[in-house]
Amino acid sequence: MAGSPDELHLRKRPLKINTKTTPEEETATSATKWEGEPVSPAGRLFHQPTFNCHIISIFGFGTPVNVDTFIEGLEATLVRHPRFSSIPVLDESNCKKVLRWRPVEVNVKDHIIIPSLSSDPTSPSSNDQLVEDYVSSLSLTTVDHSRPLWEFHIINIPSHESASAAVFRGHHSLGDGMSLTSLLLACTRQSDDPTKPPSLPPRRAGSLYAGPRPETGIWAFLLWIFSFVVLLWHTFVDMLLFVASMLFLRDTETPLKGHKGVEYARKRFVHRTIRLDDVKIVKNAMGCTVNDVLVGVTSAALSRYLYRKHCETNDEKKFPRNTRVRSTLLVNIRPTPGIHDLAEMMEGGKNNAKYGNLIGYMMLRFPIVIHEDPLDYVRQGKAIAARKKNSLEAVSTYFSGKLILKLFGIKALTLHYQSYMNTMKVVMAVDDSVISDSHQLLDDFVESLSIIRIAAEN
Repeated sequence: MAGSPDELHLRKRPLKINTKTTPEEETATSATKWEGEPVSPAGRLFHQPTFNCHIISIFGFGTPVNVDTFIEGLEATLVRHPRFSSIPVLDESNCKKVLRWRPVEVNVKDHIIIPSLSSDPTSPSSNDQLVEDYVSSLSLTTVDHSRPLWEFHIINIPSHESASAAVFRGHHSLGDGMSLTSLLLACTRQSDDPTKPPSLPPRRAGSLYAGPRPETGIWAFLLWIFSFVVLLWHTFVDMLLFVASMLFLRDTETPLKGHKGVEYARKRFVHRTIRLDDVKIVKNAMGCTVNDVLVGVTSAALSRYLYRKHCETNDEKKFPRNTRVRSTLLVNIRPTPGIHDLAEMMEGGKNNAKYGNLIGYMMLRFPIVIHEDPLDYVRQGKAIAARKKNSLEAVSTYFSGKLILKLFGIKALTLHYQSYMNTMKVVMAVDDSVISDSHQLLDDFVESLSIIRIAAEN
């Protein structure tokens, strides 16, 4: 999340940090001295003074956290990863200014924070609010830029979901969500064989977009040519809408859009658990994907929320037609890093694991409408997802992250879906001053999925 306005005012440019050097390094050439990997284009965006972005993740545990054991685990895994043992430094050699990662020594204890919170061991619900308030306060500060850009906050307070929690906060330049999730899994081992990393389904390979491949025969070749032309056309239309958004096309004023300066406001992090089986019931009944269902559920939940807010604040019950609500959807544009590759990276081995921020952007419009048939939300979601898959919009916008930020800014609502085992978390970061009833909005997601699932079963 963005830092406070005072912090951003002081940080006019990327920090130049003086790390300890040996006599040999002092006499080394520039080429030898600056061997660090350049920060990716997306990573440089996250270091912009007006967009100092962090990732905050909460991990719940079944037992209280043993801090000493936790530190030992980090020393054996995470801090061995090059990105988590380096700092971004401005390389001004050869008359060029390049932000590079430079390795430094890591003292893990400097990255462990144990807050003093007054909890009630007999009231898990009040502790939930205590943890929620503490995590929300992290959105107003930033990590220490004089050392590797990550930290863990250990909260040994029981809640209704866990006996304790560890809150990870890391600068977004460390990697995107896919890289960090893969890295986290690479730090774990199988319960039946502690020497092996967890086994996962085969990672995706190939291009982001969907389209038939040429097989044999003239008709197959013509079909491939046609699909390629459609791909180019969709990409052209998407980029044309991108330019139109830059010039005149704006979203409708709604509570989701937020106000000027919302990127600096305190964010509240809330979540709700839904059953992944419910999502799969709809997926199987509709012949679509999990993501298609989630797009439909999101459209339904936002429609319910906005219709209710409109009726509360307007005498006329009729909701304005053609309400435009769009989301900037982040898309992973490279194959997922292999768990074994990342494990080897932390063990010091050489491999070709692709790590970091390699993400593109899509503009996704959510239809704001109340359908009589709840399954129409999923049908629309399926059509939207299919259309976006047949476009190179995400690849085309990879290098334009700064422009996208300027065009759309930071909205009052950020939404994530995270699946684990047989559950799925709906996670939101909201601006309290704009969306004060964030838990009610979560109820809208739960209710929307329930209505859609019941319709799918009948």
